[in-house]
Amino acid sequence: MVQVTFIEADGTRRAIEAPVGEPLMYPARNAGVKGIIAECGGSAMCATCHCYVVSAAEGALAAPRQDEADTVEFNAHEPRENSRLTCQIIVTEALEGAVFQVATGR
Repeated sequence: MVQVTFIEADGTRRAIEAPVGEPLMYPARNAGVKGIIAECGGSAMCATCHCYVVSAAEGALAAPRQDEADTVEFNAHEPRENSRLTCQIIVTEALEGAVFQVATGR
C-alpha cells in the first residue's frame, strides 16, 4: 500500500492508502474523497475524477496518454498544466507521499 493525500474543495486533507497496481480513482472513491465521482468507471471519458497534482516525486507519474489529455481539455472544469484524471494514474511505490487537489466546479 502507498499513502497519498487528497485536498478536498473545502481544504480538508485526506490521507488514503492505495494498493500498488490499481488506478488511483478506486481507492480515492472508496475512501469517500469528496469530488472523486468517477461516473464513467475509469474509461477516461467524463473527467469526474479530475484532480491537480500538487506534489509527487520526480518521475512518479507517467505522462498522460492522448485520450486522457483530450478528456481533460474538453471535459474538465478549469484544466491546468498539472491536471490529471485519477482513473488514469496507476499507483506505484513512487507515488508514496504524493498530494493531489480535487478539482471543483463540476
